[in-house]
Amino acid sequence: MAPRYEMCVGMDKGHKTTKNTMKERPSKRKGRATKHNKFVRELIREVAGFAPYERRAQELLRIGKEKRCLKFLKKRIGAHEAGKRKREEMQAVLQAMRKKPAV
Repeated sequence: MAPRYEMCVGMDKGHKTTKNTMKERPSKRKGRATKHNKFVRELIREVAGFAPYERRAQELLRIGKEKRCLKFLKKRIGAHEAGKRKREEMQAVLQAMRKKPAV
């Protein structure tokens, strides 16, 4: 690549400066899973259980209707990616339930 000179025209026009590295803003950390956060969510799940739509999603997965489950979750949550994430979470919960009695 050609050396960068101060030019008047083109994509790299203007006085060349060095980028200023800034500290990460607290808003960029929002939603990141911490140890405490994880513990609190686990505790709430244990106490409150599953929402009715989550129970229905689990039932659909039990009878082997993954695609119907995704369509159902997508309609309830409102986004395809979020639906896929929730379906994976429900599958993990079901696997854990199956594993628990065997131990």
